[in-house]
Amino acid sequence: MNPNLSRLHPYPFEKLNKLKAGINTPAHLAPISLGIGEPQHPAPGFVRQTLADNLDRLANYPTTKGMDAFREAMAAWATRRFQLPPGTLTAARNLVPVNGTREGIFSLVQAVIDASRPAAVVSPNPFYQIYEGAALLAGASPVYLPCDGSNGFIPDFDAVPESVWRDCQILFLCSPGNPSGAVIPMATLIKVIELADRHDFIVASDECYSELYPDENSPPVGLLQACATMGRHDYRNCIVFHSLSKRSNLPGLRSGFVAGDGEVLARYLQYRTYHGCAMPIHNQLASIAAWQDEDHVRDNRRAYREKFDAVVPILRQVMAVDYPAAGFYLWPETPVDDETFALELAAQQNVHLLPGRYLSREVDGYNPGANRVRMALVAPLEECVEAAQRIVTYLQARGTGQ
Repeated sequence: MNPNLSRLHPYPFEKLNKLKAGINTPAHLAPISLGIGEPQHPAPGFVRQTLADNLDRLANYPTTKGMDAFREAMAAWATRRFQLPPGTLTAARNLVPVNGTREGIFSLVQAVIDASRPAAVVSPNPFYQIYEGAALLAGASPVYLPCDGSNGFIPDFDAVPESVWRDCQILFLCSPGNPSGAVIPMATLIKVIELADRHDFIVASDECYSELYPDENSPPVGLLQACATMGRHDYRNCIVFHSLSKRSNLPGLRSGFVAGDGEVLARYLQYRTYHGCAMPIHNQLASIAAWQDEDHVRDNRRAYREKFDAVVPILRQVMAVDYPAAGFYLWPETPVDDETFALELAAQQNVHLLPGRYLSREVDGYNPGANRVRMALVAPLEECVEAAQRIVTYLQARGTGQ
């Protein structure tokens, strides 16, 4: 067996299940899950219809590179969304389809890392655990950059030692952030690109929450947009990940793309031809329909705004909680230990969420996720409101609300 398998940590939800093993939840309260970031809004009807209309394509082998029209739809969307100069992000050279962000992140790391020399994969902390797992299985060493209230939940790249940058092969960004919702500003993205040039590493930006934001006139900036601002139209050293899971409420479609540096993606596509990950043609056709429509995405954002506007004022009765800059998570401080909070809330109120320390690693005695919890506002509005009211009841009964 691959010896690197022994380096993997349990997934956050494995830890959560172990924490809650054996508890009895109140039978008179229906369970409400705020733990898993799985969109619960309806999938667009026109996407479902496109799938149904093309099930005969099950008889066709798909190609790893995907249909031209599929790649062109994604390249056109990214060009519009991030204000890229027309023709600079090409479907032929600068984009590869993937079966969701998670699969794309994992496979890209396997293709890129050269474990014959020192290999660091640098990521924010807290982080999406696939960054770490992909690094470990590729034979690299994860390096964690703390993100907390002191730095606006964005890594302080100026504080990173030169020795880390010297060994860095991939720097992961997550903007908007999971779990904080923090958006990395344009100036910081430009600084990161300059660091990548100086030290010759790849910047891999996970932007899967980029289409969930509160102000229709202020969408989050992206890494390729920073490249364009710099006049860097070859997108050298820069890779972004996007998917339809959060944008379009289609996590089960497993459809996304990787875009950016054409030289990196040419080798990555070569890797994928052996990886066996071609997307079914009917999924590609449904994805084209989704990428070409923005009305359902605006409706999606409106639904999340309604939930934040309803839930945050309720929670502020007992907790310090802020609206996120983007995404669908709340990342509040807990007035008690985060594991205790999650365990007691489940046992007493049948509301389930994720302790913040399960999304982080302790470095030098400090875990930036401790004493926070991640709440995913993915359930229907009424359930989110009910969950918030139960949290208030729990903390007031405990006598530990703010």
